[in-house]
Amino acid sequence: MGIFNFFSREKKETLDKGLEKTKENVFSKLARAVAGKSQVDDEVLDNLEEVLVTSDVGVETTLKIIERIEERVSRDKYLGTSELNQILRDEVSALLTENNNEDAVEFSIPKVEGPYVIMVVGVNGVGKTTTIGKLAHQFKQKGLKVVLGAADTFRAAAVDQLRIWSERVGVPMVQQGMGADPASVAYDTLQSAKASGADVVIVDTAGRLHNKVNLMNELTKIRTVMKKVLPDAPHEVLLVLDGSTGQNAIEQARQFTQATEVSALALTKIDGTAKGGVVIGISDQFKIPVKYIGVGEGIDHLQVFNKREFVDSLFG
Repeated sequence: MGIFNFFSREKKETLDKGLEKTKENVFSKLARAVAGKSQVDDEVLDNLEEVLVTSDVGVETTLKIIERIEERVSRDKYLGTSELNQILRDEVSALLTENNNEDAVEFSIPKVEGPYVIMVVGVNGVGKTTTIGKLAHQFKQKGLKVVLGAADTFRAAAVDQLRIWSERVGVPMVQQGMGADPASVAYDTLQSAKASGADVVIVDTAGRLHNKVNLMNELTKIRTVMKKVLPDAPHEVLLVLDGSTGQNAIEQARQFTQATEVSALALTKIDGTAKGGVVIGISDQFKIPVKYIGVGEGIDHLQVFNKREFVDSLFG
């Protein structure tokens, strides 16, 4: 129990540090929003709306939160500004609960027939390859056998970067080199993983958005070919987004959810930004669970997203 508590505490400290800039940003603005006010009135709500929008929570989600607080003000007749932090905490927690974010506590995969297949999508530069490497490390630490697939064949650097991670983590990687057919790489990866009795397969894909039709066709082809090896594959389509880009991350989420069936999200680079509020907005707008967040550069700094821990760190 003592060791478990140590690692839990270490994880919490990493999360707290990772959300530091966002927290400072939100609370410094919040303090100005309620300055000289003793109760929550229309002016405070207008100021709060501006705080949330400029913290990259997003307009739609902000309006939803403001509407809920207005209902509480109307119902309770009097709400002091000192209670605003707790009210915000309650409403953000409620939103995340409604949007399918379960309180996972560790890296795990469901039991399936054959290896569990994760297809990873996202534009170049968001930390996609790094996330795959860290994810492979976490699964290996759990005693799972992992195989990586280098299906981002349009950039030589993508294959090289994934190879570096596979060597660093100590897991095998299937590749055909730059210019190869991504679907063919995915097929070979699943065949290899199935033959070797792997538990998890993580397949990297090209991150291009300049032509959504081509992207959609390519991802559809990869999925179709995977099903020839494992009928239920991919079991998960993980979209990786750079949290530090704020509203741009929301636009990328919109593009990719239109191009393919995204089932989970990973938000990276939360530690280097004051825009951590984007986690709330993306979860609310797309109703897709945020599964992982990156809160540092270390190999152990990819964390399972736990809404309770996130809200505690943000509003604690």
